Amino acid sequence: MAPDLHHTDHHHPDLHRRGLMFILSSPSGTGKTTIAKRLLAEDDAISPSISATTRPPRPGEVDGVDYFFVSQSEFDRMAENDEFYEWAEVFGNCYGTPKAHIRAGLKTGRDFLFDIDWQGTQQLYQKDAQDVVRVFLLPPSIEELHRRLSGRGTDAPEVVAARMDRARAEISHWDGYDYVVVNEDLDECFDQIKLILASERLRRKRQTGLIPFVRGLLRTRV
Repeated sequence: MAPDLHHTDHHHPDLHRRGLMFILSSPSGTGKTTIAKRLLAEDDAISPSISATTRPPRPGEVDGVDYFFVSQSEFDRMAENDEFYEWAEVFGNCYGTPKAHIRAGLKTGRDFLFDIDWQGTQQLYQKDAQDVVRVFLLPPSIEELHRRLSGRGTDAPEVVAARMDRARAEISHWDGYDYVVVNEDLDECFDQIKLILASERLRRKRQTGLIPFVRGLLRTRV
């Protein structure tokens, strides 16, 4: 029977677990966004990481839910004080992952999902390797990736070609990840992602309540 992901964190109440930072990276067209949304919808122990940004809010966006909206001067101050796990400038706006929000959640056993590229992954891993799990998604073939990227039929051939070049560049960094999963079948790929997350949650180093729990077992006399 398949596990119920709404209750995946079946831990004994005495077995406190430290959370983890679960990174999903892939070239565009590999299904990462679909898998990430499904994981967040079906697993209540993992939350999306929320970035700080200097970009103004779009209609309907909520501060602290979609992003932490900050001024450029505030963002610069945070970067100067090393308050980000990773940050980058994209099309004139800055985006970064605040440490304080993530670290507070990790201590309570909360997991965070990151949808970032290989450069952001490197920054995050260098700052906090012990809490990071890196997963890279690959397409089943270059031909299939091209079909997916050009499937909408709305982009000019040169646009599709540029996306393919970017995809190849991203794929070249596959060996900087802990796990590599080929997304040929979406459901099968999603199941593999769930297995990775479940096994990483059970790593002894994250079971911070094991020592007192085992000591209690050894003290018990029947």
